[in-house]
Amino acid sequence: MATKKKSRDLERAYSRTQFVAKLRRLADSIETKRPFTIQVAGERLRISADAVFNIEHERSGR
Repeated sequence: MATKKKSRDLERAYSRTQFVAKLRRLADSIETKRPFTIQVAGERLRISADAVFNIEHERSGR
């Protein structure tokens, strides 16, 4: 029996200071080849050390 995967589209707004701190932690993890863990919307996400990264940006209709 196949199991359904939960949707992983999570969004969270951070202040500039919070976002910079998270990016620094991520960069340190990538540089030292260690996994990265972040909590978003109450869900802990673990990014493996060999993950491939994709950055998306959405623009509202201005």
